[in-house]
Amino acid sequence: MPYSNLMEAEGKSSSSSSSGYGKPPWIFKGRALYQLHLVKAEIARAFIPKEFRLVEAFGYTLGGFFLANYDDSPAGVFDELVVIAGIVWNPPTSCAWAARVLVNSDEACVHGRKAVGLPSHVARFSKRITAIPSQQGSKNNGFLNMIGIGNTFNSPKDRLDVQVTEIHGRTSADAWSVNLNTAVPVMKPEKWMGPAIKMSLPSFSGHTVYNPNLLKYSCQIECRVRAVKPAKVSSPSPGTEKEKESSSRHQILSSMESTTAVETIENGEENLCVSVMLSKPVLALEFNCLNMQVEAPIVVSPHSKNTIGGCS
Repeated sequence: MPYSNLMEAEGKSSSSSSSGYGKPPWIFKGRALYQLHLVKAEIARAFIPKEFRLVEAFGYTLGGFFLANYDDSPAGVFDELVVIAGIVWNPPTSCAWAARVLVNSDEACVHGRKAVGLPSHVARFSKRITAIPSQQGSKNNGFLNMIGIGNTFNSPKDRLDVQVTEIHGRTSADAWSVNLNTAVPVMKPEKWMGPAIKMSLPSFSGHTVYNPNLLKYSCQIECRVRAVKPAKVSSPSPGTEKEKESSSRHQILSSMESTTAVETIENGEENLCVSVMLSKPVLALEFNCLNMQVEAPIVVSPHSKNTIGGCS
């Protein structure tokens, strides 16, 4: 998606709410994979505003990602990957904090940035279905076996490979990229898609260059949900995970006195996002027949000078 298209979309949104979005609540329909990971607290803290306390135990918090495909939304059909840094506590509730949001829609990117205060970026989603031999169970489902659902996994012969690559303002050599290998979502109505549920996912956002206020918003979800095998995540970026973490923290700290602070923080956060994605998965839920209603954000606290997580 050309840079000029994004700039044009941003120009249009400056005089009105993002083009097709209209007034809230905003409705999104489709399917999604919600995967929870054990994320190192020191990694999550790089994204969390000082106003919040990170919910952690034994040096870890609960983060992960939300990978969605919307076939009906205010922005039309598009894909979304939300990297969740962790859970923060702001009495009387705890909420998720998004470290990065990648979408393949200019309009969705602009709306996320300006209306919801999300660190949204435009990306390319490349998908491919591959066939694999069926296997009998897995010895790696320890956590799910403990809670009694280790044997309820769907084990399809086909797998979906998704490569998500940020493309806005970067060459292919520099692009932030991550690969996900997951089960092909249930498409046939005769197959069991799990029980119907209703749930609320409260989240905090803001502290970006496009929306510096701290915000809180809620996603009301109705869907059919079932446990699936966690997606396998990999990154084509060079260097080990520990090297990326160390380099990223150094970049963020040293940038405080740098004239290129925003760019340096961006590079550091990209690597830390990869670390979040590569952390240990504990549970994966597949949402089918997804109907998600997003309410308008409310301001928790006004603009703070310590703005991190801006959009490039």
